[in-house]
Amino acid sequence: MTRYYNTSKPIHRIVSVSQNFFRLLLATFFVTIAVFNSSCKKEVLKIGGDILPGSDFVSIKSIDTLSIFSYTLYDDSVRSDLSTVSYMGHDYDPYFGSTTAGFVSQIRLSSKWDPQPFTVDSMKLYLHILTVKNGGTGGVNSLSISEISNQLYVDTAYYPNTPIIPGGFNMTDIVLPSMRTDTINDIVLSLPGNGISFGNYLTRDTTKLFYNNNLSDFRSFFKGLHFQLNSTSSDPYLISLSLLYDQTNSVYHNYFVLFTHDSTGTANEYSFILDAKNVNACFNTFSHDFSTATLGDKMVHRNTTYKDTLSYLQSLDGVYTRISLPGLKKIKEDASFSKIAINRARLVVPVHFKPTSDNPYITRNVPSQLFLRYRVKNGTRYTVPDFSLASSVDLAHSFFDGQLDSVAQVYNFNIPAFVQSYLEDATNNVEPELDIYQVSGTKSVILEANKSKTPVKFEFTYTKF
Repeated sequence: MTRYYNTSKPIHRIVSVSQNFFRLLLATFFVTIAVFNSSCKKEVLKIGGDILPGSDFVSIKSIDTLSIFSYTLYDDSVRSDLSTVSYMGHDYDPYFGSTTAGFVSQIRLSSKWDPQPFTVDSMKLYLHILTVKNGGTGGVNSLSISEISNQLYVDTAYYPNTPIIPGGFNMTDIVLPSMRTDTINDIVLSLPGNGISFGNYLTRDTTKLFYNNNLSDFRSFFKGLHFQLNSTSSDPYLISLSLLYDQTNSVYHNYFVLFTHDSTGTANEYSFILDAKNVNACFNTFSHDFSTATLGDKMVHRNTTYKDTLSYLQSLDGVYTRISLPGLKKIKEDASFSKIAINRARLVVPVHFKPTSDNPYITRNVPSQLFLRYRVKNGTRYTVPDFSLASSVDLAHSFFDGQLDSVAQVYNFNIPAFVQSYLEDATNNVEPELDIYQVSGTKSVILEANKSKTPVKFEFTYTKF
């Protein structure tokens, strides 16, 4: 009998034969179990398949070929009243050209006027500057404040191009101090002539220093001010502040203070508030000059359906990007898609960004978050409903996203609620279009579009009943 190994130890023959036998037995056992399970599963799926109607089955499908296009639009008739942030100054971008910003606002007396005789000593302006863009170096940045004769109302719509009718009082050359660009700046400005002329002008008829919604009050007597920034600098300031009352800290941040004394020499102070608790009517003014751009096409294709490889989104109510979804419209018109539930609908919008030595980081150069709005037949625009989807107030807007993915260099927008609403809208009142815009901020962004190497994508997954 020949040994399995060339050795005199009988254990090797026993182990070798038994190991192969048990391995073969074990493999046979698992194959048998696998075949049995497979046949069982197939049989379970078949059972009842010929009894239930086909309508009781659903299918989950994904489409990545829906047509989608991007365009660049410009509209100077977007409402700019009661904005969360107001702006003053100038900005320049080689792609977008020159921008000038200012704002108009009522002012409100903070406390009941003391009818006793008084003498104006001085007047100062206190401002809480939230952001400062540009260095403002190499020249003088100064504030210009002009009275308006437009009657303003809180419940009236105002636009960046709303005509401003000048009033009778102006203050110019109010020099701004040097300000840091990386922090909040609280500044105090002395007005021309120590502010005495302005103080006397505001109080020239003390019988008007009251508020009453049923009478001609201070808001009719002194209608408001137009704030603008002038500069001789090659890098002029663009600054922002908020005219909304600080509910958290219950304080005013932006106001004039009138310093007076009475006949006994007792000093008094009266504040005229910009960010009043009882809201002042106010609006931003913006103007854009695309012809001064030195790069790109100077927005020559704005307000057309030209399918450029890039689309644009500018700060301060400048140009913006519209996403057209003709593929989604075809689905709505297809009767076979009358019963579907949207599982996933997401726009992925790539950023066109090339780092340079001056601008190496994408997060420093483009907005941190963008938003979407849709339009109905009469032109009214609304924020997509997905923006408000959340399980709590603390999580509001987290589902919608819209934030910059700095690694992938894209903006992601989750919009299943909008898509579902659009498909179910029997009135055909909602347009299959979305506008990409930013609420506030001074950063602009260029987006990849259409036939670029990395165009906008529409990820669409649905369940069909």
